[in-house]
Amino acid sequence: MQISDKTVVQFHYDLSDSNGPVESSRKHDPVLYLHGQAGLIDGLIEALEGRSAGDSFSVTIPADKAYGQPRDNAIQKVQAKRLQGAKKWKPGMIAVLQTEEGPRQVTVIKPGLSQVVVDGNHPLAGRELTFTIDILDVRAASEDEMAHGHAHGTGGHQH
Repeated sequence: MQISDKTVVQFHYDLSDSNGPVESSRKHDPVLYLHGQAGLIDGLIEALEGRSAGDSFSVTIPADKAYGQPRDNAIQKVQAKRLQGAKKWKPGMIAVLQTEEGPRQVTVIKPGLSQVVVDGNHPLAGRELTFTIDILDVRAASEDEMAHGHAHGTGGHQH
């Protein structure tokens, strides 16, 4: 079966950029997703389309089809008490910022006692990314998965 809308795909990946390895799924459970729904970057969705279980490939994705370019307006000064994840902040630490739209992951740029400068851009924004993919399984999505808008793992519905 080929990957297309309404298929559930299971795969492992290694991710690298120009600086070297970034992360890998291989020491964890494989990625499981419902193709045609949100959840992966655009360039990876396009690269997976039409492939089958057993396929292995590498693809380099430009920043614009990955996490986009960094936005200057994503850097802001916020009250330290709005950050969650640590009591004392250091540059480069990841924090959760409580916003009106809900929690959002940010990177600390410059800590202070009451104010902290944070970057709301995705940590991989502006980077060309290379994925090495091994597709393990492709199957038709169940009615339940389509209704929920995401893939269910072995044993059914898992939230």
